Amino acid sequence: MPARTRHPLTRAASVAALTALSIAASTVPAAAASAPTTASSLAAHPQRWSGAWSGAWSAPMMRPSGAPWFATWAVPGFDHQSVRQVVRLSAGGSRVRFRLSNAYGTTPLRLTGADVGRAADGAAVVPGTLRPLRFDHRGSVTVPPGGEVLSDPVALPVAALDRLALTLYFDGPTGPATYHQVSMTTTYRADGDHRGDPDPAAFTDAVRPGFGSWYYLDGVEVTGGRPTGKAVVAFGESTTDGFGATVDGDDRYPDLLAERLTAAGLPHPVLNAGIGSNKLLADSACAGDSALSRFRRDVLDQPNVGTVIVSHGMNDILRTGDQICGVDRDDPPVTLQRLIDAHRTLIRAAHARGVKAVGATLMPFGGAPFWTPQADRLRRDLNDWIRTSGAYDAVADFDRAIDPDGTGAIPDGYHSGDHLHPSPRGYRAVADSIDLGALG
Repeated sequence: MPARTRHPLTRAASVAALTALSIAASTVPAAAASAPTTASSLAAHPQRWSGAWSGAWSAPMMRPSGAPWFATWAVPGFDHQSVRQVVRLSAGGSRVRFRLSNAYGTTPLRLTGADVGRAADGAAVVPGTLRPLRFDHRGSVTVPPGGEVLSDPVALPVAALDRLALTLYFDGPTGPATYHQVSMTTTYRADGDHRGDPDPAAFTDAVRPGFGSWYYLDGVEVTGGRPTGKAVVAFGESTTDGFGATVDGDDRYPDLLAERLTAAGLPHPVLNAGIGSNKLLADSACAGDSALSRFRRDVLDQPNVGTVIVSHGMNDILRTGDQICGVDRDDPPVTLQRLIDAHRTLIRAAHARGVKAVGATLMPFGGAPFWTPQADRLRRDLNDWIRTSGAYDAVADFDRAIDPDGTGAIPDGYHSGDHLHPSPRGYRAVADSIDLGALG
């Protein structure tokens, strides 16, 4: 299938559109531009793919960045190397296909070849399950700058919660890589071509210590087998992305929600569209395009989406994302009205596509080093609006789920040590609080 390219967006057009909503935005690079979110623009934009396919896994793509707090392979990219990436699916089927993205690339991405198999321990693949990946019946593919490509279907029966290992081989330099920074899953690298190698011995290179990243892999789709219900997209910041979860443990809140749905016999895939340090109102040098800019691509363009859970605004309130990137910005002050206007924009955009919108309250952060009474007041006020305005179709009260006594702090044992991000136990409390009936 031919690669698909997004439409570039100029700074003037982006700012003008968002100014009409009293929301400031920064420049989106032309090679990776996503149109700003408005209800009218999203209603008119067709879904990325159509047909009987359903999303089974996703990761929002980001521009390569040398963020000082987390080592990745994004800036150098890859050269004569194999990259093996492990994902856990939230839906099953008889056939599977993969989306690869060069959204933030400035040169064509030349993929020599790829294969997929059932993941075993670490970088190992279950023998006999490896299948070559084809693109329009070819073993290799070139993805243009700003584009993405969808693989041909692979006959590989999978079930919800199965793990797959995708191996990409590049026989020349890729340049900086479009990627997803915090995967909480180990990605492995080997010198040379090890696509058909189920043995993990060659894959001795991994970022350690670290949280892992995914490279070029935008999504996994399935079809066939038991009918799959409409997908639930978890859209948010680091608490959706899963910072504080167990590396390779698949215990972020969207993972645990997928387990609940599977156990209940409700075949709704759960797709994770969280980005650590991401902001609702402003783009970031190392934390992705703003929620407003990326909502269409990361939520509404997902195949067969029916519900979105929105958990966003904490990084705007804390103004932490740019310090992490080592950038000093002079954005307009973050006010309750600006946050509400942005949430209403996302809700209108979802409804224009027939997608149900569930609002998640922001979790407390008492005890965190950047806690202030003013920031906490703004968080509480936004939570009150989410709970009582009726703007969302339903509410997921993450705040009360993890802090039932209303102390304004995540209890010990439920945070990861920083008083801001949940621990696996905290993510379990959040996932268990979601009303499955509210997800359609």
